[in-house]
Amino acid sequence: MSSDAPIGVFDSGVGGLSVLRALRARLPAESVLYFADQGHVPYGPRPLEEVRLFSDAITRFLLRQGAKMIVVACNTASAAALHSLRQTFPDVPFVGMEPAVKPAAETTHTGVVGVLATPATFQGALYASVVERFANGVTLLPHTCPGLVGQIERGELDSPKTRAILEDALLPMLAQGIDTVVLGCTHYPFVIPLIEQIVGDSVRVIDPAPAVARQAARLLEATGRQADRQGAGEMRFYTSGEVEAFASLLPRLLGETGEIRRVFWNRAGEIELAEA
Repeated sequence: MSSDAPIGVFDSGVGGLSVLRALRARLPAESVLYFADQGHVPYGPRPLEEVRLFSDAITRFLLRQGAKMIVVACNTASAAALHSLRQTFPDVPFVGMEPAVKPAAETTHTGVVGVLATPATFQGALYASVVERFANGVTLLPHTCPGLVGQIERGELDSPKTRAILEDALLPMLAQGIDTVVLGCTHYPFVIPLIEQIVGDSVRVIDPAPAVARQAARLLEATGRQADRQGAGEMRFYTSGEVEAFASLLPRLLGETGEIRRVFWNRAGEIELAEA
């Protein structure tokens, strides 16, 4: 496979654009295929097995489009499917998400850390493993922020309803002494300004996207797959939702745009390109 082949990135919706933003900053020469499964958003409340099937089909689609690496830019999909994806596609480098409990536990002074994530992420073995390995002696306060992913998908990053969802999660945590908030969903970095307004300057907010971009860079180097080109790589986007709605959010959330293609799920659970 050519080193100039693209990186495949997927999420249930626009949340993975926070990871793509970090990838573009770290690896500007890399071309990217971004898949937003907006026809099934949000993944968080869905059974893990269903998310696993979605993730497998999306990976197969991105590999058919020529992806050389897959970034699972979704905490729920990582919790549900990352292990099985690596088993199913042993020759494909994968980078996934895990809640940043380790850096939070290492830097907290109060010993109390808030974790914002989806139900499926909290239920997954990945989260349990991270907590077991790194959260000794630290009190973790989890919250699923019901409705927040939908607000971000609609571009409502600072509306009264979005603020109310975050205050419902964060104000009780503040009362219990948190000094760190871990963002365990790739949608949530888009509301960091609102989170910081609520928690104040004394609480650190951890966005995992830069660490994911660093890991992608390490894997590309280790496997000799770095892009060998001058200038910025191209971006192509796929959505199983409405192209117009996705296109309207790209400039605001990513600061860039590119070709967007509509895809659909057929009756066999496979992904096909819609007619151009």
